[in-house]
Amino acid sequence: MGKQQRRLAMAQWDVFSAKPLEGNSLAVFFDARGVSDAEMQSIAKEMNLSETTFICHSDPATERERGVRVRIFTVEEELPFAGHPTLGTAFALRGDRGGQEVTLDLNVGRVPVRFEETDGHPVFGEMTQVDPKFGMQHDREAVARATGLRVEDFDPALPIETVSTGVPFTVTPLKSLAVLQKLRVDLHRASEYLEKAEGKFLYFVARETVDPAARLHARMLFNNGEDPATGSAAGCTAAWMVAHGVAASDERVLIEQGVEMQRPSRIFVRAARRDNRIVNVRVGGNAIEVLRGEVFL
Repeated sequence: MGKQQRRLAMAQWDVFSAKPLEGNSLAVFFDARGVSDAEMQSIAKEMNLSETTFICHSDPATERERGVRVRIFTVEEELPFAGHPTLGTAFALRGDRGGQEVTLDLNVGRVPVRFEETDGHPVFGEMTQVDPKFGMQHDREAVARATGLRVEDFDPALPIETVSTGVPFTVTPLKSLAVLQKLRVDLHRASEYLEKAEGKFLYFVARETVDPAARLHARMLFNNGEDPATGSAAGCTAAWMVAHGVAASDERVLIEQGVEMQRPSRIFVRAARRDNRIVNVRVGGNAIEVLRGEVFL
């Protein structure tokens, strides 16, 4: 007799949108007990989405104390944290049973996601990220050389700054929506620069937006293309906004992303200023299930 086939139940969610086929897609595997690290990486490659998550349940007492163990993979590597996978997986875990909070135990630590229900509106989930660490502020001329942009393309009133809530993003403010929409970046040179300058990714933002209700328009480019919604970068940007007066302490504001890809995403963020520190970074939005199936191994 041949080896017994394993069947892994999964669902696909569109995150940071209440509408199907918008936002950022995520594959969620409901029970990854017995799946090896190498298999998780191969499955993520097979899914070919920006991220795939694996729920690794343990005993109820441990889950009450630490949260549900979840691992996050890109097509190339495991991540300590990522925003849209955290939010989408929390929606998947909440499922039909409802509840006001789901806590995930990620490689970066314990991340709670709280849910808000308002009549006539889709369910809204909001994660609390780990407190931000502010890295270096960058010289505009150095970033211009590294990206192929002109110095005058940057917003002169705001700093280019690396911030991390688990993954370091270099928040890069540009002077206008037009510059951001026409963005062309030398990603190879930019990566070389970031390796020496405390960053992993550039997150480009502009204070001019498509939706008048949004506070920032954002784009995240990387070697394989563009990300329609980057919750981890949005958390870093929430801290950066409060630090530099773009948003008030505890003010919930909207970042729009994915517009150029026809995958519009709505990422709601807030952070608090306590004394001289920025704390309590929260990133929220909607999510909708669009596909359910099984993977055979």
